Amino acid sequence: MTNLILAGLGGCVGAMARVGLSGAIARAMDRAGFWSAFPIATFCVNALGSLLIGFLLALNLTQSLRVFFVAGALGGFTTFSTFSYDTLQLLLAREFAIGVLNAVLSVCVCMLFCYAGLLAGRALAG
Repeated sequence: MTNLILAGLGGCVGAMARVGLSGAIARAMDRAGFWSAFPIATFCVNALGSLLIGFLLALNLTQSLRVFFVAGALGGFTTFSTFSYDTLQLLLAREFAIGVLNAVLSVCVCMLFCYAGLLAGRALAG
């Protein structure tokens, strides 16, 4: 039961952080006059979350901290479902190049960021 509570609390924090960061990115893009069909906010959130997941999983965290931060906070922060929906919407709108670019870049960049986080965490942990 404790793990469920920790994951739920972490998920709440992560989801709020995602909404806040996604909104900030969207507002910054609007102010800069940058518009693109590419879902940059989701891409950035997932890349950052992947980096942090890799980093935290390299550390010697207690089970409770792993549940709160990795399963909860970063699970709530990152969003595979939104990535999937964004990509599907691009494909349905016949934005094939952007849809495929989103799919390929998201998977490749998130994997690389997760690996970079893992290496950074290992270096810090010694």
